[in-house]
Amino acid sequence: MKNITKIAAGLIATFFWAGYFPFAPGTFASLEASLIYALVGRRLPLFPYLLVLAALFLAGTAASDTFARLLKQKDPRPIVIDEIVGQGVALLFIPAGWAWIAGAFFLFRLFDVLKPWPIRALERLPGGWGIMADDVAAGAVSALVLMGIRLVL
Repeated sequence: MKNITKIAAGLIATFFWAGYFPFAPGTFASLEASLIYALVGRRLPLFPYLLVLAALFLAGTAASDTFARLLKQKDPRPIVIDEIVGQGVALLFIPAGWAWIAGAFFLFRLFDVLKPWPIRALERLPGGWGIMADDVAAGAVSALVLMGIRLVL
């Protein structure tokens, strides 16, 4: 594999090396995604926001697959692009406000860590698909819970 491919896969999979944060890199990446959303993402109309998420998902799937093979691990700890995308999904459809962003952050981390069925089953998908799919599902469940809370309120 060429060096440029290795470097690109590493940059994307670790979200510009955030995956090497010394403790809880997945939580750190989720926090990063939440802050990026608060500063930029919430200002995007829905369609461009979805395009960004789709592009990150596809690039993340390929990069995660390549980087995991390089490290000879199924889902290496430094790979955090899955948390970036999953957190982005959790932030879909929330109203403006830090409380909603914090709620999306905590719910996503809860579902990402606990991985209730069927989220855990998605980890068995091959390569980068398994790395990414469970986090996207955790983000989707988080978004649904937040939509339910919003309806009740």
